[in-house]
Amino acid sequence: MLIASYNKAQIGDILIVMLHEDAPSQTVEKKDSIVEISDSSNGTKLGYNFLGVGEKLGLTEAGQVKLSNEQVNLLNGMLLKAGFEAVLEIDETPKFVVGLVEEMTEHPDSDHLHITKTNIGSETLQIVCGAPNIAQNQLVVVARVGAMMPNGEVIWPGKLRGVESDGMICSARELHLPNAPKKRGILVLPAGKFHQGQPFSID
Repeated sequence: MLIASYNKAQIGDILIVMLHEDAPSQTVEKKDSIVEISDSSNGTKLGYNFLGVGEKLGLTEAGQVKLSNEQVNLLNGMLLKAGFEAVLEIDETPKFVVGLVEEMTEHPDSDHLHITKTNIGSETLQIVCGAPNIAQNQLVVVARVGAMMPNGEVIWPGKLRGVESDGMICSARELHLPNAPKKRGILVLPAGKFHQGQPFSID
């Protein structure tokens, strides 16, 4: 998994690369213009901060950056030159996809959460959802693990009231879609226009 973001106006000329979710205890090591963050308990590489690389990579946008193979190769070369391992691999898996809610059950420890089995074409995910309009056989937008939401939040595996949830079923507001309704509720897609497994663009 590789999630990259860049916002020169807010934090300076720093490319943030995330490989895993944060760990309670972290080790930080800086070599040259690269900061490596690792899980102190097992050494897993959590991510990197690349300082002063905006011009070299041609970065101009703010927010999530979809790195090309050429850019990832350049970053791996910088890691090797600084004395780190070349561990970055491009991730071209669509992170926002259309899913079909195949099953839905009540959460055993909540009066408003539901446990869904949502088919995204390549696999079926267990996703806990609290939207009041969620229902079986709906086509919905799923943010998969590794997706970065428009507000900068990254979707990681999690638990809601003790039940595992691998992804998020999204509302139009969470996707920052134009004319999104203000009331709570997920975005339900028309069956004639969308099909499960289809990538969903939020750009």
